[in-house]
Parts: sequence; structure tokens; C-alpha cells
Amino acid sequence: MDKTIVKKLGLKGNFKVAGDKSISHRAVMFGSLAKGDTEISGFLTGDDCLSTISCFKKLGINIELDKEKVLVHGKGINGLTKPTSTLDVGNSGTTIRLISGILSAQNFDSKLTGDSSIQKRPMNRVIKPLSEMGANIESTNNGFAPLTIYGRKLNAINYTMPVASAQVKSSILLASLFADGVTTIVEPVASRNHTEIMLNYFGANIENKNGIITSSKVDELYAKDLTVPGDISSAAFFIVAALVCENSHIIIENVGINPTRTGIIDALKAMGGKINILNQRQSGGELVADIEVFSSNLTSTTLEGDIIPRMIDEIPVFAVAALCAKGTTYIKDATELKVKESNRIATIKEEFSKMGVNIIETEDGMIIKGEQKFKGATVYSHLDHRIAMSCAVAGIIADGETTITDADCVAISFPNFYELLNSL
Repeated sequence: MDKTIVKKLGLKGNFKVAGDKSISHRAVMFGSLAKGDTEISGFLTGDDCLSTISCFKKLGINIELDKEKVLVHGKGINGLTKPTSTLDVGNSGTTIRLISGILSAQNFDSKLTGDSSIQKRPMNRVIKPLSEMGANIESTNNGFAPLTIYGRKLNAINYTMPVASAQVKSSILLASLFADGVTTIVEPVASRNHTEIMLNYFGANIENKNGIITSSKVDELYAKDLTVPGDISSAAFFIVAALVCENSHIIIENVGINPTRTGIIDALKAMGGKINILNQRQSGGELVADIEVFSSNLTSTTLEGDIIPRMIDEIPVFAVAALCAKGTTYIKDATELKVKESNRIATIKEEFSKMGVNIIETEDGMIIKGEQKFKGATVYSHLDHRIAMSCAVAGIIADGETTITDADCVAISFPNFYELLNSL
């Protein structure tokens, strides 16, 4: 599907964005491992999260989906059963990496696969620590999916992570629920901690002391109802759009503002973005708030170090803000962008160049000269939802029409993105 975006003269409105993808995935997984019924409100019905539901149904869990509400009939920590067919994660890196930690500890074997994009995303980063715990994982594609996982008894490990990755950390933590002993994980810098928060909410025993995370085997997890907040990664597209589009004033309601995820807000505020955090509260252990944004004159900044894992998914749309800002913005320490749904350093440079702006690609990030003007063009999503939505944000400030080819990949994380953008 192609989508045409036209220039806007201002964004106004109060609205909600799609439910948090990270939290939606985990709610289904942990609810499946918990004893009793878990009701999930505000669930993201994007393709990735539906892939997680599909996998756990194949593992013997009864899951009911009604619009944005999900009911998971959990069978307890040892309640999964051998799937009769291969588990297909679709395009979901979260699903394949997290479920690997769970499946490694089962008393049955299973097979995992995904689409062509998933089969290019590195799996050795989870295979290595899980193998140290005693897992037996076979890759038929030299460290990439498809995978065969032979269930085994696991033991705790001490693991220092070479790269900050919430998916790798979560995979180890899920395996630790079944492993004898106390597992210790050392993070180089903090990555998103939804797994720790939610597993403890369900009855696990995970502690984080100065970046050293410990977790031990559990006898049982217990069902809990959850409300999924709006996804800050989805909100980021509208935050940037309102900052760079003149005459804009928006309020995005009920957004998760977990500190491990708010790098995008910190970065944009540092550039002079007028962003207010309103009505801050807590839900299921997660911080939630409304986010108010006004059009702003932005100035350049440098992104590096600890802030990068806190905004890694938002860097493509952050590039739009940097291209509009006064001065030159430097993004460093972001090599992780190369192993997402696409190589996001290369793809954002390639597609934005079609719109008449220039980004310099570096080994670990980008150099972005500001005050450049976008021109409407035909661009390609690379089947990457965040590239498609970033191009749409650029399109609302570009002269002329912008057409995004294969634009429907946004369904992975934000099914009603274009409708919401058009409504403002």
C-alpha cells in the first residue's frame, strides 16, 4: 500500500497513541506463565504483538482478544506444552529473543522462525548467554533464525552484557525464572526495564543495584490485571511533528514515561523543545503522564553514551528534528541502529536524501546539519515501520506531496498512525 502525505499548517488536538509495544508483548508472555487469568487493557493490536499471541496459543495457552482488551488464561510457570508446529514470530525481534529464554528451559523441543527481516537479525547475542546457562539452541542459518531449541534444565550464570539490550537482558531474566541458583546480569548502561518491573508485579524476585541485576528461580507467578499505557516510541512521531510544524499545540494523553525510555524527551528538551509533562501518575509499576507539545525553535545537540539506549527506536524521527534545528547535530554510539528492521542509519539517509536533505552517515551514527528544507518525493519504507512514520513526519513539513511506498508496515506498531496524523 502507498500513502500520500501533504504539508500541514499546524497540528492541534488532544489524543491517545497506540499501546506500548514492549509492555503489550511482555503482558501476554508473563500472563501465560502466571497462574490464573490476566486481563490486559489498552493492548497494542499491532502485527508484532499479535505474533506473540499466536506463539503462546501454539504453546497451549488460551488467549481471548477483543479489540484492545486481551484475556490470558495462564497455566502457571510450568504450564506450557509442546507446540505441534513451528512458532512464527513474523517481524517481531522482541518475540523471538524473549521467547527463546522461556523455551530453553522447557521439557520439550520447539522451532522458531520469522519473516525475511527477522532472519537477518543477529541471534547469537541471546544464544551465547542462554548456552552458558545450559541451553541447547541450534541455528540453521549461522547465528540467525530459524532456530531449533532443545529444552534443557538450566543453571544460573553471571553475565556481563557487551552491549546494552533490553531484549537480551529480558531473555536471560526469563530463563533465570527456571534456572537453579541466582543469575546476575551486569549492564554497561541502563536499558529499558519493563521486564523487571512487570515480572516483579507478577511475583518474581528481581533486584537492580547500580546496574547489577539479580534474579532467582520462582515456584510460581500469579496473574495480575494490567493497563498498557500509550507507547512513547509511537508518541515520539507526534512530539517531533508538533515541534517542527508551525502553529502546533498538542496533548498526547496516557503515555508511558518510564525513565529508561524518555531519552527522546530529554534530547528534544535539550534542543529547546517546549514539552510539558502533565498529570504524572503510576500504573502497574510504570510511570504514566500526558505530554504537551508546542511548536519550537530548536538548536543542535550531541547524542552519545547513556542516552542512546533510552531512545534507540526514536532516532529515525529525531533526525527530522535535527534537520530542522539550528546548527549541526552529532549522533554517536548508535551502531545498534544497523540491526533493527532495517539498517536505520543507511535507510534514513537514503530516503531523506530523496526529499532533498543530506545526512552524513558515520560508523556509529550520523552527522546532521540543521535548517535544511524537505521537498515532497516518493520514498520507500524498507518495510520498516519507524522509517515509514519518520518519512510521514518529514512529509507534513515538506513542500509538495510525499508518497511512501509499502507504507502499511506501520501496522507492526501503530495500525491507525496515518488516520491519527490526518485527523490533527
